[in-house]
Amino acid sequence: MKKAFVVLAASLTMSGAFAQSAAPAAAASAASSADVRAAQHQQRVEERITWLHTQLKITPEQEPQWKTFADVMRSNGQTMAGLYKQRMEGESTRNALDDMKQYAQISQAHADDMQKLVTAFEPLYTSLSPEQKKLADQTFRHGSEHGPSGKPMKPKHKGKAKPSAEAASDAEAASTPAAQ
Repeated sequence: MKKAFVVLAASLTMSGAFAQSAAPAAAASAASSADVRAAQHQQRVEERITWLHTQLKITPEQEPQWKTFADVMRSNGQTMAGLYKQRMEGESTRNALDDMKQYAQISQAHADDMQKLVTAFEPLYTSLSPEQKKLADQTFRHGSEHGPSGKPMKPKHKGKAKPSAEAASDAEAASTPAAQ
C-alpha cells in the first residue's frame, strides 16, 4: 500500500511539472501562430492595394489621393491584425464576458476604420474619370466578385442565408461583357 502511495505521489508530481512546462509552450505556439496570421493579413492588404491600383487605373495625377487611401488601408490592416492577434493569444484564458467585450472592441475598431477609409476615399473618388468611377462602383459593389488574383471570390454570406434575387441579378449583370 505504501508503495502504491509513493508511485501515485511521484506520478502527480511529474504530471504537474509536465503541465507547467506545456503551458508556456502552448502560449508560445499561440503567439507564433498569431504573428504568422498577422503577417499574412498584412500581405493580403498589400495585395489588395496593388490590385485596386491596377483595377482602378490610377493615373500619376491621382497618386497623392491614392497614397492617402492606401496608407489608411495599411493602417486599418495593422489595427485589425493587432486586435485579432490579441484575441488569438488570450483565447485559452478568455471567459464569455471577455469574449463579448473583445468582439465589441473589434467591431468598433472596424466601424472607426471604415469611416477613416471613406474619408480617404472621397477625394480619390472625386478625382476619378467617369470610366474610373464606373470601375470603382463595380469593384466596390458587394465586396467585389473577384479578388486580387482575378479569380472569383467566395460569397461573404455563410450558413443558410442566401443572397436576395436582386443581389443575384446585380451579380449577373456585372458579369456580362457589357458591364465589364
